[in-house]
Amino acid sequence: MAGPPDLFVVCKSCQAEVSPYITECPYCGSRLRKRAPKLDKGGVIKPPKRRRRPSAPSLSRMRPGEIPGIRAEGRPYATLLIVLASIVLTVLVKSRILDFADFVVAPLVGDDAYRYVSTVFVYESTSYEAIALAAVFLFGWLLERRHGFWAPLLVFALGSAAGVAAALAYDPDALLTGANAGALALLGAWVVRDLQSARRGREIESDLLGVAFIAGLLLLLPAALDEPDPLAGIAGALVGLIVGLGLARLPER
Repeated sequence: MAGPPDLFVVCKSCQAEVSPYITECPYCGSRLRKRAPKLDKGGVIKPPKRRRRPSAPSLSRMRPGEIPGIRAEGRPYATLLIVLASIVLTVLVKSRILDFADFVVAPLVGDDAYRYVSTVFVYESTSYEAIALAAVFLFGWLLERRHGFWAPLLVFALGSAAGVAAALAYDPDALLTGANAGALALLGAWVVRDLQSARRGREIESDLLGVAFIAGLLLLLPAALDEPDPLAGIAGALVGLIVGLGLARLPER
């Protein structure tokens, strides 16, 4: 059994005491031995492991308009469809190519049930159209980016239908135009998730104060204009909040 190694050895050339684990004298450079002595068990120096070359990451092909490292956001086609349909129909009505009375719900006679749908795409007031469509585009786009194209279409349809039904239930001869109810439905459906996150103490990126301002503006439009109906706006907002509770349970895409 080998004994413990010497604490030092003497160089034959310069008589200096040096470490027993080196092969050359650090003072005179003389060769002490051909190879360094082996270490005892427990102090064996293992050779370094060969590093594996990292595999190249497999990435899908970039989409049109995508920047490397940034996920491409799809265009809000469904929201744009709602906004463009409103603009085109309003322009045709105001240019007298189409008759305004053929697309609003009052008076509703015969087989004109399509007016329940067309009335939310027609505007008389330009200011009302600008405010309502701006809100529709903003919250429809945010909702579409979160869930897909079907979400703004569903929420807008349900909110608008509830608004028309509420307004006509109170006054069957009410003149109801524009998408005030649909805009409030989109706003309500989108903000529910952020309200729940804020209530749980989570950090959110949206400005809830700004959202509240837009909601108040839409709800108060009937006080300044004759076209939007207050009951329609309230009904649309309630439907949006109810649908938003269900959407909040779905994962974001």
